[in-house]
Amino acid sequence: MKKVLLLSAFLFAFVVFGPGLAAADQQPEMIVEKMAIKFTRGIANTFTSIVELPKQTILTGRDMGAVGYVIGPVKGIGMTFYRGVIGITETIFCMVPQPGYYDPMIDPEFVWQGWAPKRDTSKTIAEQK
Repeated sequence: MKKVLLLSAFLFAFVVFGPGLAAADQQPEMIVEKMAIKFTRGIANTFTSIVELPKQTILTGRDMGAVGYVIGPVKGIGMTFYRGVIGITETIFCMVPQPGYYDPMIDPEFVWQGWAPKRDTSKTIAEQK
Protein backbone atom coordinates (compact mmCIF):
# COMPACT_ATOMS: atom_id res chain seq x y z
CA MET A 1 0.00 0.00 0.00
CA LYS A 2 2.87 2.34 0.82
CA LYS A 3 4.43 1.72 -2.60
CA VAL A 4 1.22 2.66 -4.39
CA LEU A 5 0.84 5.81 -2.29
CA LEU A 6 4.48 6.79 -2.88
CA LEU A 7 4.17 6.16 -6.62
CA SER A 8 0.97 8.21 -6.76
CA ALA A 9 2.63 11.10 -4.94
CA PHE A 10 5.60 10.96 -7.29
CA LEU A 11 3.37 10.96 -10.39
CA PHE A 12 1.29 13.83 -9.02
CA ALA A 13 4.44 15.90 -8.35
CA PHE A 14 5.73 15.13 -11.85
CA VAL A 15 2.47 16.21 -13.48
CA VAL A 16 2.22 19.40 -11.43
CA PHE A 17 5.84 20.56 -11.57
CA GLY A 18 6.92 19.10 -14.94
CA PRO A 19 5.46 21.79 -17.22
CA GLY A 20 6.80 24.54 -14.98
CA LEU A 21 10.32 23.15 -15.13
CA ALA A 22 10.11 22.82 -18.92
CA ALA A 23 9.04 26.46 -19.25
CA ALA A 24 11.51 27.97 -16.81
CA ASP A 25 13.43 29.95 -19.46
CA GLN A 26 10.35 31.72 -20.90
CA GLN A 27 8.73 34.90 -19.67
CA PRO A 28 5.31 34.35 -18.08
CA GLU A 29 3.63 36.63 -20.62
CA MET A 30 4.97 34.57 -23.51
CA ILE A 31 3.84 31.34 -21.91
CA VAL A 32 0.32 32.65 -21.37
CA GLU A 33 0.22 33.96 -24.94
CA LYS A 34 1.25 30.57 -26.35
CA MET A 35 -1.37 28.87 -24.15
CA ALA A 36 -4.02 31.25 -25.47
CA ILE A 37 -2.98 30.60 -29.07
CA LYS A 38 -3.14 26.84 -28.50
CA PHE A 39 -6.57 27.19 -26.87
CA THR A 40 -7.88 29.35 -29.73
CA ARG A 41 -6.45 26.97 -32.33
CA GLY A 42 -8.15 24.06 -30.57
CA ILE A 43 -11.53 25.82 -30.53
CA ALA A 44 -11.18 26.82 -34.19
CA ASN A 45 -10.22 23.29 -35.28
CA THR A 46 -13.05 21.76 -33.27
CA PHE A 47 -15.75 23.89 -34.84
CA THR A 48 -14.35 24.06 -38.38
CA SER A 49 -13.43 20.39 -38.69
CA ILE A 50 -16.54 19.73 -40.80
CA VAL A 51 -14.94 21.80 -43.60
CA GLU A 52 -12.52 18.91 -44.12
CA LEU A 53 -15.26 16.96 -45.91
CA PRO A 54 -15.59 19.30 -48.91
CA LYS A 55 -11.90 20.24 -48.75
CA GLN A 56 -10.69 16.66 -49.10
CA THR A 57 -13.28 15.97 -51.81
CA ILE A 58 -12.10 18.95 -53.87
CA LEU A 59 -8.38 18.35 -53.31
CA THR A 60 -8.54 14.63 -54.02
CA GLY A 61 -10.72 15.19 -57.08
CA ARG A 62 -8.25 17.78 -58.39
CA ASP A 63 -5.25 15.50 -57.80
CA MET A 64 -6.71 12.14 -58.87
CA GLY A 65 -9.45 13.02 -61.34
CA ALA A 66 -12.81 11.25 -61.33
CA VAL A 67 -11.68 8.58 -58.85
CA GLY A 68 -10.89 11.36 -56.38
CA TYR A 69 -14.57 12.23 -56.08
CA VAL A 70 -15.17 8.77 -54.65
CA ILE A 71 -12.09 8.64 -52.42
CA GLY A 72 -12.29 12.30 -51.36
CA PRO A 73 -15.43 12.05 -49.20
CA VAL A 74 -13.97 9.03 -47.39
CA LYS A 75 -10.78 10.99 -46.70
CA GLY A 76 -12.93 13.96 -45.70
CA ILE A 77 -14.84 11.95 -43.10
CA GLY A 78 -11.59 10.66 -41.62
CA MET A 79 -9.97 14.10 -41.60
CA THR A 80 -13.10 15.66 -40.08
CA PHE A 81 -12.91 13.22 -37.20
CA TYR A 82 -9.13 13.63 -36.88
CA ARG A 83 -9.16 17.45 -36.90
CA GLY A 84 -12.06 17.48 -34.43
CA VAL A 85 -10.25 15.18 -32.00
CA ILE A 86 -7.04 17.21 -32.32
CA GLY A 87 -9.03 20.41 -31.72
CA ILE A 88 -10.66 19.01 -28.59
CA THR A 89 -7.28 17.74 -27.37
CA GLU A 90 -5.59 21.11 -27.89
CA THR A 91 -8.48 22.88 -26.17
CA ILE A 92 -8.40 20.62 -23.11
CA PHE A 93 -4.61 20.47 -22.81
CA CYS A 94 -3.86 24.09 -23.74
CA MET A 95 -1.73 24.51 -20.60
CA VAL A 96 0.55 21.58 -21.43
CA PRO A 97 3.61 22.61 -23.49
CA GLN A 98 3.47 19.59 -25.80
CA PRO A 99 4.27 18.89 -28.60
CA GLY A 100 7.34 21.03 -29.03
CA TYR A 101 6.39 23.87 -26.70
CA TYR A 102 2.83 24.68 -27.78
CA ASP A 103 3.38 23.86 -31.47
CA PRO A 104 0.34 22.76 -33.51
CA MET A 105 -0.52 19.08 -33.36
CA ILE A 106 -1.71 18.94 -36.98
CA ASP A 107 -0.40 20.23 -40.30
CA PRO A 108 -1.77 22.42 -41.78
CA GLU A 109 -2.54 24.30 -38.61
CA PHE A 110 -6.07 25.31 -39.67
CA VAL A 111 -8.54 23.82 -42.14
CA TRP A 112 -8.51 26.91 -44.36
CA GLN A 113 -4.79 26.43 -45.03
CA GLY A 114 -3.34 23.92 -47.49
CA TRP A 115 -5.58 24.47 -50.52
CA ALA A 116 -2.69 25.20 -52.91
CA PRO A 117 -2.06 22.52 -55.53
CA LYS A 118 0.94 20.28 -55.09
CA ARG A 119 3.93 21.25 -57.17
CA ASP A 120 5.06 18.75 -59.78
CA THR A 121 8.83 18.65 -59.49
CA SER A 122 9.28 15.61 -61.75
CA LYS A 123 9.20 17.78 -64.90
CA THR A 124 11.95 20.09 -63.71
CA ILE A 125 14.18 17.17 -62.74
CA ALA A 126 13.66 15.51 -66.13
CA GLU A 127 14.39 18.79 -67.94
CA GLN A 128 17.68 19.25 -66.07
CA LYS A 129 19.06 15.91 -67.27
